[in-house]
Amino acid sequence: MERIKLFLLSLVLFISSQVCFAEDGISMSTLVTPQNVSFSTCTRNYIMPADKLFYVAIASANANKFTIDEVQSKTGYILFTAVNKQFLASVLKKDATHSQLKITPTNGVYYFPPGIVLNFFRYIELNGATPLAEIPVVN
Repeated sequence: MERIKLFLLSLVLFISSQVCFAEDGISMSTLVTPQNVSFSTCTRNYIMPADKLFYVAIASANANKFTIDEVQSKTGYILFTAVNKQFLASVLKKDATHSQLKITPTNGVYYFPPGIVLNFFRYIELNGATPLAEIPVVN
């Protein structure tokens, strides 16, 4: 009886330790393999003000562990490096509640892993609804 309990316990622990991934249509090898990426893949429209999209884009670059080379808040661009290739993320204001984000390679060659821009956009889509909070100043 003890063997059966031990076997069932080990079976439950084994099953619970397995990681399950949801299939979202794009395989991992497709995301990391360099290929020609269309310009439409590099552009997204969002229902959020441009200043909020700018801050969430900075957070996305940081969360994806891209190296942020330069940030210009007045013009709304972020220059970052991913996989030894430099990209420019430009935030454009359409109106008070709509904005657009374009992520383009700085050398104009659209041959890179599409996972760079898709993961960048995915972070914004998952965390864009989070309200911005002001950080208190510590004296």
